[in-house]
Amino acid sequence: MTAYHTRWVPRAMSDDDPERIAIREALAFGKAVYDRRRALDLTVAEVALRTGMSIDDVECIEEGGTEPTVALLRRLAAALDADVRLLPGDDLGSLRFETHAA
Repeated sequence: MTAYHTRWVPRAMSDDDPERIAIREALAFGKAVYDRRRALDLTVAEVALRTGMSIDDVECIEEGGTEPTVALLRRLAAALDADVRLLPGDDLGSLRFETHAA
């Protein structure tokens, strides 16, 4: 019996690759929603109810499976009683929800 072995070699990707940027933005978006939800001591179900989304949709966002859109940011900001803050870059701290300024 003869066995063949292959080796997987990932393609070289730079940090400014659009696919990698989209992934980092989705992860930053998910972390921001999760952090704000936890700060308000809300469950995923409560956020889903406030946004009119399904629990699965909110979980998908928090897991980094959804790219942020302006409409979705507005919807979540209203549900989370917050303002959206976008910072330069696309790392995990580049997007966050902050309490409305008084």
